[in-house]
Amino acid sequence: MSTPGPVLSQGVGYGVVVGVGFFFAFVMVGISYLQNRYTRFSTKTSEEFNTASRSIKPGLIASGIVSAWTWAATLLQSATVAYTYGVAGPFWYAAGATVQILMFSVLACKTKMNAPRVHTFLEIIKVRYGTVAHIIFLFFGLLTNILVGSQLLLGGSAVVTSLTGMNVYAAIFLIPLGVCTYVILGGLRSTFLCDYSHTLILMVIILYFMFHAYATSDLIGSPARMFDLLREAAIKRPVEGNEGGSYMTLKSNLALIFGIIQLCSGSGTVFLDQAYWQRAIASKPQTAVRAYIMGGLAWFAIPFGFSTTLGLAAVALTDNPRFPTYPNVPSSSEISAGLAAAYSAATLLGSSGAVALLIVLFMAVTSCASAELIAVSSLLTFDIYKTYIKPSASPSSLIFVSHVCICVFGITMAVFACIWNAIGIDLGWLFLVMGLLIGGAVFPVAFAITWDKQSTAGAISGALVGLCAGLTAWLITAKTYFGEISIASTGTEYATLAGNLAAIMTGLIVTVVVSLIKPQHFDWEITRSINSAALEDLAVEPKAEPATEVLQRGSEDEKEKYDTAATPPNEPSSGTITPDNEAQIDPDADYSPASLRGAFVLACVSSFVLTFIMDFLIPIPMFLSHYIFSKGFFTAWIIISFMWVFASTAISVILPLFESRSFFMEFYRSVRADMGKKK
Repeated sequence: MSTPGPVLSQGVGYGVVVGVGFFFAFVMVGISYLQNRYTRFSTKTSEEFNTASRSIKPGLIASGIVSAWTWAATLLQSATVAYTYGVAGPFWYAAGATVQILMFSVLACKTKMNAPRVHTFLEIIKVRYGTVAHIIFLFFGLLTNILVGSQLLLGGSAVVTSLTGMNVYAAIFLIPLGVCTYVILGGLRSTFLCDYSHTLILMVIILYFMFHAYATSDLIGSPARMFDLLREAAIKRPVEGNEGGSYMTLKSNLALIFGIIQLCSGSGTVFLDQAYWQRAIASKPQTAVRAYIMGGLAWFAIPFGFSTTLGLAAVALTDNPRFPTYPNVPSSSEISAGLAAAYSAATLLGSSGAVALLIVLFMAVTSCASAELIAVSSLLTFDIYKTYIKPSASPSSLIFVSHVCICVFGITMAVFACIWNAIGIDLGWLFLVMGLLIGGAVFPVAFAITWDKQSTAGAISGALVGLCAGLTAWLITAKTYFGEISIASTGTEYATLAGNLAAIMTGLIVTVVVSLIKPQHFDWEITRSINSAALEDLAVEPKAEPATEVLQRGSEDEKEKYDTAATPPNEPSSGTITPDNEAQIDPDADYSPASLRGAFVLACVSSFVLTFIMDFLIPIPMFLSHYIFSKGFFTAWIIISFMWVFASTAISVILPLFESRSFFMEFYRSVRADMGKKK
């Protein structure tokens, strides 16, 4: 079988990986300068650097969630399951991973209610359960970030190498270089702003692929033509476990198994990833729930729309002479490496399609990597350095340590990606296995902020026993069904399903049983007092306050509260900055449990109702009925994918601008006043 050559030159690969990365770094220099000069939020303060002063609005939080949850795997693995299982693959990928974001809205609200001033979720663990538990869950947290970060680079580098011929190890180390630069310059707020720009580009390119494939392509051009090509492909290469071998049915046994694995694995990568807790911490208390619900619904469109287009196109065009592997079908190793999307993009649009995919993939990798970098730097800074090395560390030293940790983790995730690549572990294997390694700690961490009766013994035993159960079930299943323990056998659906279910369910059962035998009866006032003496770091230099938070402040209700446009730059804004440069904030007014009860009810009801609709009401009847799509139903399915992508664009691209509508006027007036003063 011949291996297809690269569609683009190595120069294009290096240009995108290095050039685009440093372009965003230079943009961040300008944004940080404007922020430091014209707002009361300075990137030189630890609170601003690590939590964005807890002031981000829901639209930008939602955009950040979409960007952070759009890994390389979101694009590549979703296209892989579409190629492998048909329409059931994109649906289960999206539905299986949206649930965690919706459920996390409950944890986001509980964090605001029960621990409003924390920097990391592990600070809650430390105060509630002590040092031993803190170290154990620190291990799970860092393991999650290492697996996620190395997955990003592993999948991204594989496609960059496939499309351009760029050295895979060069791609692995160069991709995080520019990201580290702009995160160091701007901190958490910079990740939100770059997330927004990345999400904008991502949506534009996804719509570009969708309109071309289903409207203008001479190879497909319409949903009806795609339907005919998929039906022909099913005759030549029927799908194992699908009703009638069809690509157009939700009666797909292996896709259902993948969906369950996605539920388990995604729970670990959301609940144990500091990046998602950090977005909850950075959000405004009354809007945190709304932001996560909108973010989850908006994210659903990314894998659903992208892989329903490029994943299915790879199936439909495999027998086309323009397909890169023609006359052969892609090998299982090529598909597992995430190359289905690359092949279909190159077939549909040639070099322009390859460039578009390269850019959108780079946007996905870098935006998620920026979230991982700032998340790990927070863990290392607050949960290791400040907790065990220098408890009396000054804000300036915390900033310095955060910068160092960003660089250290950038190198670390590149090293792990190189190790996986060298020993033959690809994106597909790592994606399926990840959940069984971290799943045991999911419910112990969730209960740490939601259930006052969980005990220290219950939390620790649930995480550790869950890990042991997941590993045991995984290896035994691989050995029993396939007669050996190898990379191939341990990466199969049945082995990873057993491991994922064993890990997460054992963790749940053990932590509940142990905690019920000897409950803790924890007082939430203890966690509410975490960092209560550290509010002074919220303050910054006395600058003009034009209600600017660079793309997030500026709704009309706050315009009146923060109307300081007439205040010349570099002079204190009355009512917001005190003479000693401390922001006066009444945390009880915003963070009191009573004021957040409505948000908590909304989080519970909406997350459970939407989960029921996505994971049971829609797919299960279609699975049990063995329904195969008709041409009309398939066309409607494609139209729904378009509508969902447009709705996602409205939430993650247009809403942040709408929320900041008064910011632009205030910012313009402040800059004009500053320029007039200089003249």
